[in-house]
Amino acid sequence: MYRKEEQPLPPPEKFELPFEGKLSPNNRWVIMAELIPWDDFEEEYAKLFSAEKGAPAKLFRMALGTLIIKEKLGTSDRETIEQIRENPYLQYFIGLNCHQQEPPLESSMLVHFRKRIDGELINKINKKIVKREIDKSDKEVKKKDCLQEKGEKIKNKGKLILDATCAPADIKYPTDLGILNQARIETERIIDNLYKPLRVKLRKKPRTSRKIARKEYLKVAKKRKVSYQERRKAIGKQLKYLKKNLGNIEDLIQAGASLENLSKRQKNCLETIKKVYEQQQSMWENKTQSVPQRIVSLTQPHIRPIVRGKAGKPIEFGAKLSVSCVDNYVFLDKISWENFNESCHLKEQVEKYKETFGYYPESVHVDKIYRTRENRNWCKERGIRISGPKLGRPLKNVSEEEKKQAHSDECFRNAIEGKFGQAKRRFSLNLVMTKLPETSITSIAITFLVVNLSKLLRQFLSLFLSLFTNNRTGELIKPPFINFDYTLNNFYVLKLIDLSENSWSKVA
Repeated sequence: MYRKEEQPLPPPEKFELPFEGKLSPNNRWVIMAELIPWDDFEEEYAKLFSAEKGAPAKLFRMALGTLIIKEKLGTSDRETIEQIRENPYLQYFIGLNCHQQEPPLESSMLVHFRKRIDGELINKINKKIVKREIDKSDKEVKKKDCLQEKGEKIKNKGKLILDATCAPADIKYPTDLGILNQARIETERIIDNLYKPLRVKLRKKPRTSRKIARKEYLKVAKKRKVSYQERRKAIGKQLKYLKKNLGNIEDLIQAGASLENLSKRQKNCLETIKKVYEQQQSMWENKTQSVPQRIVSLTQPHIRPIVRGKAGKPIEFGAKLSVSCVDNYVFLDKISWENFNESCHLKEQVEKYKETFGYYPESVHVDKIYRTRENRNWCKERGIRISGPKLGRPLKNVSEEEKKQAHSDECFRNAIEGKFGQAKRRFSLNLVMTKLPETSITSIAITFLVVNLSKLLRQFLSLFLSLFTNNRTGELIKPPFINFDYTLNNFYVLKLIDLSENSWSKVA
C-alpha cells in the first residue's frame, strides 16, 4: 500500500532540530533537494503498490533520496543509514519533517528500493532535470517557440558526444579451472542436502571423490606458471568429477529426493552449473576459448566478458554502456550484459536527443568505430556534421581550417572521457557491488544521475562565488560592493532558487 504525504514539506528554515537550530538554505543537500522533481514521478512510483492492501510503503522521495545519498557519499547500505540518522540535512533531503534519533528505515530496504526504481525511471528523472536546466539558461527559448508557431524548420543546435564504456562487476577474475572447481564444490553441497532425507533408504552416500578432486585442482592452481597441456589436463579431470556429481544428483532425485530440500540459491546455482558444464565441455572438446553467452560467475550468471582492448584491461566483466554527453551532462542511453557494437545505436541516440530538446544536434563527436558509411550518410541527410576525417585514402593537402576543426573536435570529445573518469574514480561505476541484474542497472543509472547533480552543485558554487567578485575583471571585491541583483538573477535563471518560496530574497 502506498500513501502520499498530504502535508507539504516545510522549508529548511522550519525544519525542527533538537537544539532549536535552523538548517542553512545554502547547504548542498538543501540545494540538491530543490533540483530534483520529486512530485512529478511519485504517481509512477505509487503504481507499483496496492491502494488498499499491505502496510504503507516508504515515500518515493525517501527511496530515491537514500539511493542518491549512498552514491554521493560512496558508503555501504548500513553506513548510509547511519549517516542519515546522524545528519539532519540528510533527513531533510529524504523528506522528513523533523530530526529524529532513530533510523528512518532499515538498511535492507535499499535492496527493495533498487528493485522498485528501475533504470528507465531514473533516466527519465535525469533527462527532466537536465532539460529543465538547459531550457532555463537558454535565452532563445521564446524565439524557438515563435518559429514553431510559424511552421518554419528549426535549425540544428548543440553538440552531441557519444561513447561506450564498461561497468565492471564485483567478481573474482574468472578462469576455466577455477569456475569448474567452484561448480564441483557446489554440487557436493547439493548432494549432501539431498542425501539427508534418504539416510534410512540409502545406506551409502554417493561417492564424490572430493578430496582427490581438490588435490588435483591445487596441484595446478598453486603453480606460478602452468603450461597449456597441464591446464588442459586439469580441466578435463574437473569436468569428469563434475559430470559424476551431476549424475549422482539425478540418481538421488530418482531415488525420492526432492529439490524442495534445496534453498532458492542452490536451485538457481544448479541450473547455472549445468549450463557451465555444457559450455566448458564444448570448449574442451573443440579446443576453443570462446562460446556464445559464456558464464563467468556462478553467483552472477548474467555477467559476460566484454572485450575492450584497453591497455591493462583488454577484457572486462560487467555491463556495457552506451552514453551520450550534452553540455557536460551525461545520459545513459543503452545498457546490456551482452557485448554489442555501439555504432549501431548512433541513430537511436541522435533521435533521443531530438525527442528531448526538440531539434537535431549541429554536430556529433564520436570515435572511429561510429564513423561508418551508413552513419555518415544518415547524419548528412539531416544536416548533422560528424567529427573525424572522411572515408577513403587520406588527402595529401589538408587546409589549416580542416586541421583546426579536427583538433577542436578531438579536444571537445575528451569531455565524455572525463565524465567516465569521474564516474569511475569518484563514484561506484568502476566496481558495481550489487549482485542482481535489475539492481545493478539501477545502481549504474543512479551514478550518472549523481554526476549531473554534482555538476549543478558546482555551477551553484561558481555563481555563489560571483557575489564576491567583480563581473568585469574577476577580482575579489569588498562586501559593500556585492552585486546582489546580478547574482540573484543568475540563480533564478538556472532555477537554483525560487524567490517566491525560498528565503534567498532576504539576502538581498
